[in-house]
Amino acid sequence: MRHWEKHPADTAQAFGLNGFVAIPNFVAGDELAEINAAVSRYLREIAPARPETEIFYEDKADRSTIKQMQGLHLHDPFFAGLMNGPAARLAAVVLGEPVRAVNLQYFNKPPGIGQPTPPHQDGYYFKLKPNHAVTMWLALEDVDHENGCVRYVQGSHRLGLRAHGKSGVLGFSQGMLDFGLPHDVAHTITCPAAAGDLLAHHSLTIHWADGNRSQTRTRRALGLVYFAERCEVDEVAKKAYQDQLHLELRAAGKI
Repeated sequence: MRHWEKHPADTAQAFGLNGFVAIPNFVAGDELAEINAAVSRYLREIAPARPETEIFYEDKADRSTIKQMQGLHLHDPFFAGLMNGPAARLAAVVLGEPVRAVNLQYFNKPPGIGQPTPPHQDGYYFKLKPNHAVTMWLALEDVDHENGCVRYVQGSHRLGLRAHGKSGVLGFSQGMLDFGLPHDVAHTITCPAAAGDLLAHHSLTIHWADGNRSQTRTRRALGLVYFAERCEVDEVAKKAYQDQLHLELRAAGKI
């Protein structure tokens, strides 16, 4: 049994205090190898048939530069099983209530061209009432300062949703407009991760990542999103945002 399963109250307390928790070796060995193999298979067999609104590239002309894919669990039973496994139980622990699985994403920062992820709060995109959700970030390979590790503003989830605006970054279209306040700087925590480590953060926790400065290493990860069951999505606001985003991306030639 994993540590967080043996001591769920400690894990929930740390999450509630900091807005995130780091779980070393969430997956390892054969299980990690199986996930990586499933990702490679998905990229090879399923991704080419998915619509442009589900897959983003650093360079649209180069199909090897996939930076983000949405909804893997909707198109492949392996990832559906992954969403409903231990990660779902951990989500219920840290949120302190029943959850529903919402999305399983793939992230990458290709060598040399992987762009920074702007400071943001996932809750801006989710359009939830109340905004009580968790995103889990599972490293598929070692991630450090060179290839773009995740950074959090500790305790920021307790301070509400900050103003967001256009970031110009594909896949993370909205970034915080006032990031860099003294509180942000003083409470920044950097989280390098080894392959198989998992980071879980609240939907209101401010986070970001640098670009990939390595010329040889990728920066691959999975993101698993869970909402508290009692939350309601403002579907009108969500659709309006997504429709406008797709219009802007097509106009800019990015999708």
